[in-house]
Parts: sequence; structure tokens; C-alpha cells
Amino acid sequence: MNQEKRMEFEKRIGYSFKDPELLVTALTHSSYSNEIRLKKQECNERLEFLGEAVLELISSEQIFRNHPDQPEGDLTRIRASYVCEPTLALCAREICLGDYLQLGRGEDRTGGRERDSILSDAMEATIGAVYMDGGFESAQRYVEEFILKDIEKKSLFYDSKTYLQEIVQRDLKKLEYVLLKEEGPDHNKSFEVGVLIDGKQLTTAVGRTKKKAEQAAAYEAILLLEDKK
Repeated sequence: MNQEKRMEFEKRIGYSFKDPELLVTALTHSSYSNEIRLKKQECNERLEFLGEAVLELISSEQIFRNHPDQPEGDLTRIRASYVCEPTLALCAREICLGDYLQLGRGEDRTGGRERDSILSDAMEATIGAVYMDGGFESAQRYVEEFILKDIEKKSLFYDSKTYLQEIVQRDLKKLEYVLLKEEGPDHNKSFEVGVLIDGKQLTTAVGRTKKKAEQAAAYEAILLLEDKK
């Protein structure tokens, strides 16, 4: 990763690394390190392991403080929706994290920059990198700004289709998902799906699978319906 690209990402997240190599490692996928024969520890998997633990602690503390009357089981379910793969991938997309990843050519060619699993792992790796570089307070600021901010809305993405169904049924209306477009080769397809309520198209979204496109379109529909309220 060149210095200009690294500094661009630092500016995006509002944090300047004292040890830039930590950020480079956090943004290096194993497909890239394998391709150019780096050492195993030079990809982001170790930082992902650390970042996952840091994220769990920070999110657990916030949930514990914000839900003083909830039992342990409810707190666990809330945390699961906060730190699940789809929610973290959504957070990663908001800071355009995929644009800065170092991927192997094959992974890049097949849509790796938009893959939820890669984005969520890299998001956790950047948390680990910030923690190693600046300590717990820096990591906490990073998590609060780019993950926990507006988390209630973001976590809707975790189960957006179910939540939208509940909203629509409450108003005695009919919900449909319609495939509008399918593009690309088998290994890198793109699907555009529309949400229809009582036959009227409300939102559309694109995803690597029909399920992901439906989920994204449902999420956008929820935000639109709640704004109208």
C-alpha cells in the first residue's frame, strides 16, 4: 500500500498511526499475502482476532450501561446484532474500507472488496490496529464513531426482512420482493431487487446474492418508512 492511499484512509477515519505498518497489516487480506509470499503473520488475521475481543468489550460495556434492566440473555442477543457480520460489513462500507484492502488478484476479480466476510474481518482488524497503536481509549473512540454510532439503525440490517414484514403486516399491507436485474458471470454476479408494498415499488438495492440484495432493500425500506413517521 502506498503512502498516499494509507494517509487517505487515516484522514477518512480521523486517526493517524504512529506505526503505519499496523494499518497496512490490518488492510492486508490473506489472499494478497499468500500471492506475494509474505509471512503468515503479515496478513490481517491476527489483528482481526484482537479487534474482535476489543469490540466485544467496548460494545458489551455500552449495552450494559444502556440497558440496565435487561437480563444477561437479552444483552447477549443485542450484542450479537451489533457485532454480527452484516452489521460490521455495513459499517465498513460507510468508511469505504473495501477500497483500501490489499487483495489477491483472484479475490479482487471475484468481488472480494464487497464480500461481507472480508469487510467485517477487516473492520475488526482495523480496531485491533488502532488498539495496538493508540491504546484502549483510541480504540474506544474509533468503535464508538464508526460502529456504535446510530447502531440501533445499523443493527436493523441484521434482521431487516423480518422487521419490515412486521411493519407491513401491522398496516395490513402486502410485501413482495422482485428481482429487477441480474448481471455478471457466475463467479461474480450482481442482483438488483425491489421492495414492493401493495404493488408499489418503494426501494431497490444491489447485492452479490438475491438474499443480500433483498436484505439491503428491506433495510432501505425500513429507514424510509420510519422517516415518514
